[in-house]
Amino acid sequence: MECEGQGNIQEALALFTQAWNEARTPFEKLTAAHYVARHQPTVQEKLRWDVVALDLAQVVRSKGVKEAFPSLYLNVGKGYEDLGDLIKARMHYEKALSFLQHLPDDGYGDFIKNGIKNRLQNLSVKKNALVA
Repeated sequence: MECEGQGNIQEALALFTQAWNEARTPFEKLTAAHYVARHQPTVQEKLRWDVVALDLAQVVRSKGVKEAFPSLYLNVGKGYEDLGDLIKARMHYEKALSFLQHLPDDGYGDFIKNGIKNRLQNLSVKKNALVA
């Protein structure tokens, strides 16, 4: 995280990839996949890693993981939106909405809630533009 914060993106990616390779539990793999996804060069690769993280979250039996679902579904939805699959994007954004009660009532929670709301609004604008 320090490398990422300092703008050393390639070094951060190498460390996140190392964390993925050394992870032993689904929770460790989920965490690593989430961070590896952030530094992928293409939308397709980012989406692939975001889906891996979401799939792993679904097998982790930890109460705290529920807090991650809105962000994970938001990330996957954004990937599909960027690829032009608005149906899958909406499906994932709506699934993110179903987990909002697990978000903390703080700046992070507000950030994710606003992200989901903004993406759904953006989809409505795109849909209206296609109809017009």
